[in-house]
Amino acid sequence: MTQGDVISLFLENEAATNRLGNELALALKARDCLALSGDLGAGKSSLARAFLRTMADDDGLEIPSPTFTLVQSYELRIPVSHFDLYRLGDPSELTELGFEEALENGICLVEWPEMAEGELPETCVSLRLEHEGAGRRATLTAPEKTAARIRRVLAIRNFLADAGYGDAKRRFLIGDASLRAYESIYPKTGDRKILMDWPPLPDGPPVLDGKPYPKVAHLAENAYPFVAIADALRARGFATPEIYKVDYEQGILLIEDLGTDGVLDDDGRPIAERYRQSVACLAHLHSMQIPHDIPVTATHTHHIPDFDRTAMKMEVRLVLDWHIAWKRGSPPTDAEREEYLAIWDRLIDALQSAETNLLLRDFHSPNIIWRGHENGIRKIGIIDFQDAMIGPTAYDLASIVQDARVTIEPDLFRQLMDDYLSLRQSQGVFDEVGFMKAWAIMSAQRNCKLAGLWVRLLQRDGKPGYLQHMPRTLSYLKVALQHEALAPLREWCARAGIVPVES
Repeated sequence: MTQGDVISLFLENEAATNRLGNELALALKARDCLALSGDLGAGKSSLARAFLRTMADDDGLEIPSPTFTLVQSYELRIPVSHFDLYRLGDPSELTELGFEEALENGICLVEWPEMAEGELPETCVSLRLEHEGAGRRATLTAPEKTAARIRRVLAIRNFLADAGYGDAKRRFLIGDASLRAYESIYPKTGDRKILMDWPPLPDGPPVLDGKPYPKVAHLAENAYPFVAIADALRARGFATPEIYKVDYEQGILLIEDLGTDGVLDDDGRPIAERYRQSVACLAHLHSMQIPHDIPVTATHTHHIPDFDRTAMKMEVRLVLDWHIAWKRGSPPTDAEREEYLAIWDRLIDALQSAETNLLLRDFHSPNIIWRGHENGIRKIGIIDFQDAMIGPTAYDLASIVQDARVTIEPDLFRQLMDDYLSLRQSQGVFDEVGFMKAWAIMSAQRNCKLAGLWVRLLQRDGKPGYLQHMPRTLSYLKVALQHEALAPLREWCARAGIVPVES
């Protein structure tokens, strides 16, 4: 029997039972097992159907009973195997049904778990449904970490109820490289909304001067920066999400859905018109000054941090800390580290005269929504800016013309650069030579960071998918290193074996 945290819920009707199935599909992950037991007619099958339809994002998904087949498998967002063990002859037969393999790759949903006796994993989530008055009582018992996930989706339900969307349909939308996750919220009437799930986390280990990485690199740790930047940009005519409701303490936001179209075609290639419009939007942003301090609530003002020397060097250290040992099998020597960081000190010194303004930090394809029905800068929906800083404007241009997630071919790269420079020249006084020097430095800084980040996501976080971006990142770095101001870094990278740059 599962030992752990107990969660008790009263379900007033079948709709509430279905809603719980909906929420459990958002809470559970691969390698989780959900064991359903309880009274006849208490709603086990209804809950199982709601769980599977949520996971499939298909309200009409046919859910045949596994009573006679014993197991029914579904290739969904997370594979789910639905077991009905009522006709199981012996608990040992569970192995023959492929239970262990199913659990290794996905979620196991088990009805009549008592027929398996002690064969289910100790980490199984136990859900018992019993009649209670006109409704039913759901009692969940789960390991601490799994229970925390379930409590989180229930807290989000309460948040939505307070916002007037307690009966809205919830669907998983996306997770990102951070620990944020997103849901699609479908009210019974009106347009889809987006739910941002951004739980507060304890500080990680100190990495510099007793501070954890997010504080050194100025990464947002709560919802205040997101709301501040969204409101400031929207007030200036940009398309950022309207914020409908926020719980700053819990880190839950209900925001506007800006659309589903991106800037890539069906084959994942950049659509030139949409990238050119994105660059035009960026040039317009750089023509106006955004204040350092933005009031968010009556008691909180967000101070936009500077992209300072400490943050820049912390990011470029990712090459030293992760990339080099992965690339060549041995870590950098003390002499290599010292020379590399000294080079960056001089490059950062060279940025002192660079144009500075708001930089969004990740202005590239995953964070841009195409809104073809709009006009001008409102054609570009901007959705990821909580980590925005004040720093060299060239950084964001490097982000979009050297998109980390998609290859920008040389012809389009030159078109985008020409577009931006022409637009900035038309705005008035613009130091193109100085800007291009800053662009090369910022491009190198960003790509050095990414070259280390992709390896960290692989080795520390178990996310190998990001490694596919490595060849592109190194090719972008090679372009940046062609600028004469980066000759020392170019030579260092060649000696370290990061980028084979011709002299």
